[in-house]
Amino acid sequence: MKRLILWVPLGLFVAFLAVVAAGLYAPAEREIHSALIGQPVPEFSLAAGAAGKPGLSSADLRQGRPHLVNVFASWCLPCRVEAPQLAALSARGVPIVGIAVRDRPEDLARFLASYGNPFQAIGSDSDRRSRARSAPAGVPETFVVDGQGIIRHQHIGAITDGDMAAILAAYEAAR
Repeated sequence: MKRLILWVPLGLFVAFLAVVAAGLYAPAEREIHSALIGQPVPEFSLAAGAAGKPGLSSADLRQGRPHLVNVFASWCLPCRVEAPQLAALSARGVPIVGIAVRDRPEDLARFLASYGNPFQAIGSDSDRRSRARSAPAGVPETFVVDGQGIIRHQHIGAITDGDMAAILAAYEAAR
């Protein structure tokens, strides 16, 4: 009986590890509920971030048609990963505008030349003023904004093939 009691702490520790591992492997909920959804886009006006593309302002997002607003940076590795998905969305007719965060024009130009430029407009937020007002999660981050400038969907992180259906559905719902 004394030998059995010696194994109880080890058994409890193993059970604890199993519960923690199960919680980490399959958390109860994976979706992030953003306080930004249903809110108007914060007021901003950004200078052009890339040659040949206009800058971006919050007023541009209230012109009657929905947009994807992609917050990215040339130094962001996941932004490179999502570039093919942004190109595919653009090819399907989804209007995409970008906000380049803490980027130099020459770095941004190299990034766009290497990974494509699906953006209709790119605003340069080099000092992060507009991002500070929108409670940013980080880069990359993508918003579906309806034609009245209301945020309808937020995707945090790189867009993958598995995310495409949800983003297209959110865009269609915002139309």
